[in-house]
Amino acid sequence: MSRRPIPTWFFAMVVVRRGDEYLLVHERGHGQTWYLPGGRVEPGERIVDAAVRETLEEAGVRAAIQGVLRVEHSPHPSGTARCRVFFLARPDGDSTPKSEPDEHSLGARWVKLEELAGLSLRGEEAREILNAVAAGAPSYPLSVLTYEGAAWAPRR
Repeated sequence: MSRRPIPTWFFAMVVVRRGDEYLLVHERGHGQTWYLPGGRVEPGERIVDAAVRETLEEAGVRAAIQGVLRVEHSPHPSGTARCRVFFLARPDGDSTPKSEPDEHSLGARWVKLEELAGLSLRGEEAREILNAVAAGAPSYPLSVLTYEGAAWAPRR
């Protein structure tokens, strides 16, 4: 087996919940569909910080990250891989989504699950994720994500 490093792209995806409403972004790319706020982690950036940054850039809402919903690692036959971390968050402060297009998105809005049928979503994934969260999908503590050299918390 090869011992070469696997080039991996890391993405932070965010489910921002406000009561029974969820924050969606009207994407500039991907056919101008609606999807969760999120994007690629920049060099030197922690993935949690990327989640907050991407939500603010794309939706205009500051996210208070509450937990980890899921971590996906998807190797590709080309020898590369994609890793996506899905976070659960609530709005932190003003939760008015941006309405003016910019280089990050065409806008954002709060939607209820029943409103998803009226939106052009980027595939069914967003609907599946939001339905799972609404149904009580588990959220894991942020402490499951850390960096090399971080202190180990004592068992309680």
